[in-house]
Amino acid sequence: MTKAFPQKIHIIGSVGSGKTTLARKLSKTLQIPYYELDNVAWMRKESGDILRTDEEKKEHLQTILQTNSWIIEGIHQEEWVVDSFQQADCIIFLDTPYKIRVFRIIKRFMKQKMGFEKAHYQPTFSIFFKMFRWNKRFERVGKPKFFIQQHAVLAKLLMIQRKKDLDSYFRQF
Repeated sequence: MTKAFPQKIHIIGSVGSGKTTLARKLSKTLQIPYYELDNVAWMRKESGDILRTDEEKKEHLQTILQTNSWIIEGIHQEEWVVDSFQQADCIIFLDTPYKIRVFRIIKRFMKQKMGFEKAHYQPTFSIFFKMFRWNKRFERVGKPKFFIQQHAVLAKLLMIQRKKDLDSYFRQF
């Protein structure tokens, strides 16, 4: 007997871990819409992005969570995101090796500056350097924080370091 494929998937990981790439791939394969938490946190406007209040973020996220299926990806784990972890059928934690993430941050920035890859933000050197800080902070603070704060949902956690780990998981469906 085959298990039912998860219809509500939350993907978390550091900058450059592959969250968006995986969300897009799963969305296309499974025909499930995906949402970037950065686009929940920020109102994207031509004149510049505006950070939503925590209440606005939570309300916006709730409209997504009320649908039958979704893929949510992002680094966020603040209080406004907790319901998405609780409602997810599966939580994929991308624990991509640190050096690979650093390489991907550099590669992404170069692609964005050359116009080969679109970004929701202006790819400035300031943001580029912040990504390295965010990456290091996630390793030191974000990852341990997740396991402490989300201990109640760890039974549905899939920890992924390599693509073959993910492939092995999806073969069971």
